[in-house]
Amino acid sequence: MSPERFARIQAVLKARQTDLTVCLEEVHKPNNVSAIIRSADATGLHRVHAVWPTEEMRTLSHTSAGARNWVEVQTHPTMADAVGELKQQGMQILATHLSDTAVDFREIDYTKPTAIILGNEKTGISQQALAMADQDIIIPMVGMVQSLNVSVASALILYEAQRQRDQAGMYNNDISAIPAEEINRTLFERGHPVLAKVAKRKGLPYPQIDEQGQIVADDAWWAAMQAGK
Repeated sequence: MSPERFARIQAVLKARQTDLTVCLEEVHKPNNVSAIIRSADATGLHRVHAVWPTEEMRTLSHTSAGARNWVEVQTHPTMADAVGELKQQGMQILATHLSDTAVDFREIDYTKPTAIILGNEKTGISQQALAMADQDIIIPMVGMVQSLNVSVASALILYEAQRQRDQAGMYNNDISAIPAEEINRTLFERGHPVLAKVAKRKGLPYPQIDEQGQIVADDAWWAAMQAGK
């Protein structure tokens, strides 16, 4: 890959926020999923979580091809599985829901490890998810309509989180919080996409990427790559 692309990928990975995420509860419209993933990428999220209990819904992870290449999508069969994992990571769980205890989304401290639950387009957040959340949040509105499209709501909240984290210097990292193995995989798949497809098809291990963004592999690996099917 070119030095410019290598530098760009490194800069993006160093800014990734591994302790900020969203959890989609059966959000099922492809255009909404795509828009949420794009906002996640734009605000530096490394991974989003999605509760998609059916195989048909899990295909939504392939939407928004460009942003999907940079944001990991981790699926869960139930909200209990998703929230349980997020709480194990020490995250505060926020639910976008109008309730007596809900607070303005801008009052939250997003510099803390945070996961934001986004409900599906028809019924919103389930009672089970609300019961597991630490805090309900709302986006104040003064018009006749009292709800926003889920992708719009996610963008507003994520950019408030980005604003707070940027002021706290959380995007100016010298070293990425992403595990080294994931960084190497991303550098290979995004910096050498054609070779990555061949390696994946042949079941070959990904090689290491050096400090100049070039592949480090022995002759046997290259021979296997060049061999016929």
